[in-house]
Amino acid sequence: MVSHPHIVARTATFSVLLVHFVLTGCHSSPINSDPTIAFGKVAAAYQESSYKTDITERDYKTGIIDGRVTGAHPGQRIVLYAKTDGRWGQCQQSGQPFTSIESDGRWKASVHLGLQYAALLVDPTYDPPEQTESLPIVGNGVAALAVVNGEGPPPVLPLPKTLNFSGYEWTTSTGPIFHAGSRNFFDPANVWTDERGALHLRISGSPGKWAAAEVKLTRSLGYGTYSFQVRDVSHLEPSALLTLVTWDGVGTESTRRELDVELGRWGELENTNVNYVVQPYYVPANIVAFRVPPGTYTHSFRWEPGQVAFSTVAGSGNTGRVINRHVFTSGVPSPEEKSVRICLYVFFRGKTPLKNENEAIIDKFEYLP
Repeated sequence: MVSHPHIVARTATFSVLLVHFVLTGCHSSPINSDPTIAFGKVAAAYQESSYKTDITERDYKTGIIDGRVTGAHPGQRIVLYAKTDGRWGQCQQSGQPFTSIESDGRWKASVHLGLQYAALLVDPTYDPPEQTESLPIVGNGVAALAVVNGEGPPPVLPLPKTLNFSGYEWTTSTGPIFHAGSRNFFDPANVWTDERGALHLRISGSPGKWAAAEVKLTRSLGYGTYSFQVRDVSHLEPSALLTLVTWDGVGTESTRRELDVELGRWGELENTNVNYVVQPYYVPANIVAFRVPPGTYTHSFRWEPGQVAFSTVAGSGNTGRVINRHVFTSGVPSPEEKSVRICLYVFFRGKTPLKNENEAIIDKFEYLP
């Protein structure tokens, strides 16, 4: 049988187009694929004692980590993080957050030792957070992300737990975390609710091995009124601090944007025992300190765009005698992903070291839009 000439020609043309399509597709796939990050050498896992408190965030030992990037665009760079003390901290190179990528895609840098390490491929204009509880996700300047465990066995930490308090879901913090420049070990066993629904926070242990307590609301509530009904805390030792905070988990102790009600004496026996704070605390206009006598109080703040009004009222409610009230109009943060945290911890820098276990009870948390 003889094929018709125009059918043979069309078949040949189709075959050429098909081969061209396949070859073109195979050739262009790596160009169009998403960039990736692979680790090569990984630094050791951080092995410092979880209860050790006489260290600062700059005292960690360092190691070397390297890897390779595929599909990076011109100008993109690597940002490295190490997870220690419940947060991811930037591993800067000569004071800069960025690590350069070689022409073959390889990169190499020094990191402070952590439990885990993260490498982000970021655009030239990306501004990485110095510290964060949660890593950024891919998008908005982050082109790729990879996480790896440190070499060697990680320390064993207690598992976090979830509980219900005042009709809201909360999670507990676990492991070593810095608060106000003091390193505490947080144990979920130190958080519970009683048969009446009150929230209990405890500092347990003994000198040299204290364990603190913290809960975090699982969602952000935004602008509105936040109220905390707190039982008498005059029994707390001078170095035990109860804080009622809204914060998004990003930034250092001095730069993060948060709102605080701080109940405690910061290690000084004759100090004031209540602070209203719009962080950063080191700005004089951002803090109001005063003293309240023993008793039950309701501490609250009304958070609106551009201002926040704090108040402390005697008793369990908002209709008692007003002890103090103050309105801040400078440096007030926006809500974004900020959530409520309630924390009882040890301030290790005070003149009066903690001697005994301490406990605080919050009868009720209330939010009104």
